[in-house]
Amino acid sequence: MSFFSILFALLIEQARPLKAGNFLHIQVRNFLSWAVRQFDTGQTQHAALTWSVVVLLPALASALVHWALVLWVGWIAAVVWNVVLLYLTLGFRQFSHYFTDIRDALDAGDEDAARALLARWMHVDASDLPRSEIVRQVIVHSVISAHRCVFGVFAWYSLLSGLGLGPAGAVAYRMGAYFSALAQRPPSPKSLLLSPALGEYVARWWHWMDWVPSRLTALGFAFVGSFEDAIDRWRSLEAVRPGDNDGIVLAATAGAVHIALTELDLQNGAPAPRTGHLRAVVGLVWRTVVMWMVVLALLSLARLLG
Repeated sequence: MSFFSILFALLIEQARPLKAGNFLHIQVRNFLSWAVRQFDTGQTQHAALTWSVVVLLPALASALVHWALVLWVGWIAAVVWNVVLLYLTLGFRQFSHYFTDIRDALDAGDEDAARALLARWMHVDASDLPRSEIVRQVIVHSVISAHRCVFGVFAWYSLLSGLGLGPAGAVAYRMGAYFSALAQRPPSPKSLLLSPALGEYVARWWHWMDWVPSRLTALGFAFVGSFEDAIDRWRSLEAVRPGDNDGIVLAATAGAVHIALTELDLQNGAPAPRTGHLRAVVGLVWRTVVMWMVVLALLSLARLLG
């Protein structure tokens, strides 16, 4: 069920991608804002309650619907439910339009347009970035987005689906990622204000939720890229910044395609990324998707034969 659910969700997402600012994202943001207003009092126990309401409650609801469909309707209906939720939580097209537009602007020599698109994407000031830094930032944000929107969802969905929880893993991971991203945004009049206790709680649990997926993503990049260089960059980063999940993904990416993405890479004399490396990173990500889909297909086949 897992293999076909992911496959159908990816195909549908490629044909009919969700648009930015769609109805679902608005409702998720409203739900998160409501939970923070209702339960975030600045105390640790209420921080745990807020996080549970935002992350665990939707995951539990998705699992209950999955079980109800399996018991009372049939496994085909459960597969459809899995595909729907994976379509809403999984996919490249949730961020790839920014990547494509920035790459096209750089190819056309319009660096001002590329800076404006990068600023809109990441909500940062990119007005003074040189071309090489624009390329590096695009690769960094694209790889992290691919990890959180694709490979992390792969990992959590496959794990909890194998335990009979349906799409609960995908929902929990994406809600955790969304909550963490909002908590890390710089303060602004429109930003959601979290108490220090809630911000610390969200960051701590997101670290543990992403610990295994980040290392699986890094391992996948190593397998389909330059394995020795990727593992060497990974080890070097772990020695300097142990436990940095995003850093591990970036270090493996940098080693796999022989570029500098982190400060450690620059210190070791790795070459700065160029526009041509954008296509190399796209190829790396797609090869990793194919690899994990093959692994998942083999595991599903082994389960059927066993």
